[in-house]
Amino acid sequence: MDFAPPKYARVIAAIQQRIRDGEYAPGDMLPSETQLVREFGVGRTTVVRALQTLAMQGWIEREHGRGSFVKGRPPEPPADRARPGLTCAEQAEAAENIVSVDRVQAPRHIARLLGIDERTPVIARKRLARHGERVSAVEILWFPLEVALGTDVDKPAPLRYGVRHHLQAVKHLRFDHITERLAARTPTAEEAKLLGSTDPVLGVLATVHDASGAVLMALSIALPGELHELEDVYQVR
Repeated sequence: MDFAPPKYARVIAAIQQRIRDGEYAPGDMLPSETQLVREFGVGRTTVVRALQTLAMQGWIEREHGRGSFVKGRPPEPPADRARPGLTCAEQAEAAENIVSVDRVQAPRHIARLLGIDERTPVIARKRLARHGERVSAVEILWFPLEVALGTDVDKPAPLRYGVRHHLQAVKHLRFDHITERLAARTPTAEEAKLLGSTDPVLGVLATVHDASGAVLMALSIALPGELHELEDVYQVR
């Protein structure tokens, strides 16, 4: 990498490494903001942002008037989150993460992805993903009615083995490929409420296709920018 990361990211990385190495043990109080400003040679705003991010990620806990305390190393995020569309389609569901399951009229951008007319009825399955105690994604799975017919994707009960497995087992629908589009954007009002933040998100729009190229479902995913780093490895031919 031939670029320097932001100053707050360097502070975050240094504190995370000290927690991993045991230099800062669970329950320990971190150096004060003033001490961190002096140690890293950055402004107070940079230190505050770094500490806020560490708290959101579950590394530390901040107590007003007392300081910041180490919680420990949080659970690792799923390794395959680099391909959010596939992860979303395969993720087993939990009842507490189902926000709503409704028959709605397809908004314009979803109708375009599904290849149907705007306002055509579709099933919208809205749910959350979590990283520790933090909401790490807001996901909406959009199904044409002909795909949802005869399945449980239109019911609020959680799908124990994920959407991909359910559609294959019940309707013999096989996923062949997924097309994803990624863009940085501001969250919608509902996404901001569910995420607990108005900070920018990585917005993913994906379509799932069978071997013939027909679209089986569409996905819209909002990933908080400070929690996600998308990475992939591929051959150059």
